[in-house]
Amino acid sequence: MSRFLVMTVLLLVGSTCLSAQEMALRDVLIDGEGWQMVAQGFTFTEGPAVDLQGNLYFTDVFGSKIHRINAQGKAEVFVDQSFGTNGLIFGPDGRLYGCQNGKKRIVAYDAAGESKTIAEDVQSNDLVVTRTGAIYFTDPENHQIWYISPQGEKRVVDRGLGYPNGLKLWADQGTLVVADMKTDHLFAFRVEADGSLKFKQPYYTLRLPPGKTESGADGMTIDSAGRIYVATQLGLQFFDPQGRLCGVINKPQNAWLSNAVFAGKDLDTLYVTCMNKVYKRKVKAQGIRYFDVSPGK
Repeated sequence: MSRFLVMTVLLLVGSTCLSAQEMALRDVLIDGEGWQMVAQGFTFTEGPAVDLQGNLYFTDVFGSKIHRINAQGKAEVFVDQSFGTNGLIFGPDGRLYGCQNGKKRIVAYDAAGESKTIAEDVQSNDLVVTRTGAIYFTDPENHQIWYISPQGEKRVVDRGLGYPNGLKLWADQGTLVVADMKTDHLFAFRVEADGSLKFKQPYYTLRLPPGKTESGADGMTIDSAGRIYVATQLGLQFFDPQGRLCGVINKPQNAWLSNAVFAGKDLDTLYVTCMNKVYKRKVKAQGIRYFDVSPGK
């Protein structure tokens, strides 16, 4: 085959791949809708979580507070002293679970912002809660993933990732995805009935910034089509259920992008925490509800 024909084939293949990603981006993004700043003036925003009504909660890790966006769209304090709580997520009991780093424990906040300790003497970053009330959380410093049973028993269920960070369950809760921010992969595990994890594999391959070897993969969210979105150095990267990269959504500001979640009444607004600010944008995609409970119930 001539060099001209080889170059033509390569160009056509590249064009097809680019078109596929452009189409995927058009399936999610709305023309004319960009990032809008929701709140600012924090030290480091993280852990966005959404309740049954679509209300957004997030942490200011170094400010040691948990905030929520009220009906007027303004940030208000939900927990005044969170002891460095990082990852947040609502559980099936309507409580807001958090990784309370300053006290080395996993806690659950009720509707009044009062906390109850779930596990002690643990290092944690982010967490998920299953329909049965079990918990998985990442322990980056010790390269581990932990499991807490519904009865409160805790054990390590994986070791060896470079820096396990954000994690998310697929909608059927049969697969757990964990971000390794020191590599260019999100790892997938099959969730077993006893809470153990099997068949670990680098299922999603992240795009890296030029000259970088680490993705900085942090928090994640998932939509009703099974697409998973992950905050990275490059931007908000998202993948289809087969693990193919659909595209990269630009960061709202040139700062650390830590996490993302779908919120709002219909879960059709994408929120991101980006260093000292929180942003939102209306999208075509829609988030999922893992539980059908009311907060505080």
